[in-house]
Parts: sequence; C-alpha cells; structure tokens
Amino acid sequence: MSMIGKQVQPFKAQAFHNGEFIEVTEQNFKGKWSVVCFYPADFTFVCPTELEDLQNNYATLKELGAEVYSVSTDTHFTHKAWHDTSETIKKIEYIMIGDPSHQLCRMFDVLIEEEGLADRGTFIIDPDGVVQAVEINAGGIGRDASNVVKKLKAAQYVRNNPGEVCPAKWEEGAKTLKPSLDLVGKI
Repeated sequence: MSMIGKQVQPFKAQAFHNGEFIEVTEQNFKGKWSVVCFYPADFTFVCPTELEDLQNNYATLKELGAEVYSVSTDTHFTHKAWHDTSETIKKIEYIMIGDPSHQLCRMFDVLIEEEGLADRGTFIIDPDGVVQAVEINAGGIGRDASNVVKKLKAAQYVRNNPGEVCPAKWEEGAKTLKPSLDLVGKI
C-alpha cells in the first residue's frame, strides 16, 4: 500500500544526534519538511556511502527548510558506536533514529520481515506530517541524495503553487504545467 498522502502516525523512538541520545516522535515531522531515509544496518557496505552522500547534501536540505532523519533497525547505542568508529559516519550531523522494535519500519512499510532489516526507503514529508514522495530500492542499489534535493524542491514548488505540477526532469526555475482541458492530448 502506498504511503503517498498518508499522515505519519504517532511513534516514539530513541536517536543519536550530535553526541547525545534524544527522543524523536511524529511531532518532529510537523512544522517543517522532513526527509526520512531508511537503510538496512550499521557497519555495512552500501549504507555508509548513502549516509555520507546524504551528509554531503545536508546543508542544502537544511537551506530548503528540511530536517534529515536516517533510520535502521539498529539501536541508538549502535548508531553511537558506528559514529565513534567510522571516519565516514563521524561526519554525520543529522539525526540517526534507532528502530529495534521495527515500529517505524512497519509504519513506513519498509521492513524485510524475514531479515529484521529495513529496505532502502526515502520519504519526503511535508510540514503537515504528510508523505509527499517515496523511493524504495533493493538492498544492493544505493541512492543519490542529489535526487532527494530535486524531489524536495519539486514537492515544495507544488505545495506553494496550487494548480501547477512539475513535469519530468523539472529543475528549479524551469517551466511547470497547469493541468487543464487545453493540455489534454497536446503534451
């Protein structure tokens, strides 16, 4: 079942952020844009490359008014241990949520039940706590955070410009479309 248009349901989770353990709830996803990236596990291979790429785009995402959350089925303690031992993960400034109970993975429908791990799922959530974009990849396919930036810009444009939509390969500042009878069969 698609998460598009769904409100993030109530939850509580522990996270590692800036050297501290914090609690994160669905309220964190309200009032600003959020990017939530699920990944299979800490101390793995593709995951640190994705998380580093996300960190490399973090300043841009923050400038766009979004907070970033990574989520795996590891604990917040494991996130701290990985942060303390990996040069790549040490760079991360965004919030790393632990989901050992699988509550979030199930809520976002990214749990691989037989493995107890998360799929590579990316969710863009609007300031009302509603999911606006979803991307889910197989375990061996890493994501490109620059695509998240592009999707976030498109989601923000559509929210701020009712009646307009962003066509394929839309870039900020490019022409959009206004769906109407006049466009039917002419694109």
